[in-house]
Amino acid sequence: MAKVSNAEKKIMPFLEPIVAERNLELVDFEFVKEGANWYLRVYIDKEGGVDIEDCESVSRALEAELDADDPIEQAYILEVSSPGIDRPLKKDADFEKYRGEIIEIKLYKAIEGQKQFQGELLGLENGVISIEDDENKIFAFEQKDVASVRLAVIF
Repeated sequence: MAKVSNAEKKIMPFLEPIVAERNLELVDFEFVKEGANWYLRVYIDKEGGVDIEDCESVSRALEAELDADDPIEQAYILEVSSPGIDRPLKKDADFEKYRGEIIEIKLYKAIEGQKQFQGELLGLENGVISIEDDENKIFAFEQKDVASVRLAVIF
């Protein structure tokens, strides 16, 4: 899974308490350059889902803290939102919470010509993610080989 940048390390001490004070879950965040602009994207959640007021509250508090301390050299655009229906699974607790759900796994390197897999999440144990596909075949992936894990969107 992705490494944390120096800018992200500087942001974390501000971000975690702000999210926790509001009884929200920090799902993920990223500091990325797209075109000419830098973006600080924060993804939050709570039981039943977040609303615009939750996003606004985190955005305003984080903006005030970051403006006061100014830990990031570049100008950036702050975005706070829900993780969406295809939320990423990053923390060990995510793999327990969503056990039994259908997930999509993308690998850095193909296995037998395939980089994407979908199946029921069986769990995460000792750094290995296990799934069972719709043909009852079980796959196990080392976390270090996994680019992303998301809840599957099935219509």
